[in-house]
Amino acid sequence: MEQVNLPNVLTVIRILLVPVLVVALLQQTSHGDLFAAAVFGVASFTDMLDGRLARSRDSITTFGKLMDPVADKLLVLGALLTLVSLGRVAAWVAMVIVAREFTVTALRAQAGAHGVVVSAQTWGKWKTALQVLMVFVLILTDTRNFWVDGLVYATVAVTIISGVDAVFGVRRTVEEARRAAKPRA
Repeated sequence: MEQVNLPNVLTVIRILLVPVLVVALLQQTSHGDLFAAAVFGVASFTDMLDGRLARSRDSITTFGKLMDPVADKLLVLGALLTLVSLGRVAAWVAMVIVAREFTVTALRAQAGAHGVVVSAQTWGKWKTALQVLMVFVLILTDTRNFWVDGLVYATVAVTIISGVDAVFGVRRTVEEARRAAKPRA
């Protein structure tokens, strides 16, 4: 059994904040959106913080490797699906993001089954940053304008690009691992 460490505690806190965020968004109170934005902001900050702490303290665990990406997806997808139900973002936007996340997660799992670890690349980091910003803005405003729409479309575009990049990246990484594992004749 793995030892409890701060990065893993932060990951669990992020997971526990997802239902709090959803309820805050769905409650039509005067400060519900502000509270939801604060919850989302804190949860997003724990995402950044837990990874840095795990690397700097050399406390990367199997639990963290598995649950950190799950917590990230639960947070963004929980918020997005709730925002769809509130009419603040189109369902097709959420579906593009959900499809990308499931596809990349499945490919990484398949690579992991072959002993290949595929880490996040630059496009994936940009995708995450834009998705967090987009969700944060959509929580804080229920008004659509040029800037909000532009952010949504930019996020969708980077999500698609990062998905394509990840598919080819996973494929390339698996092929390199296979070539390295083959005995030379």
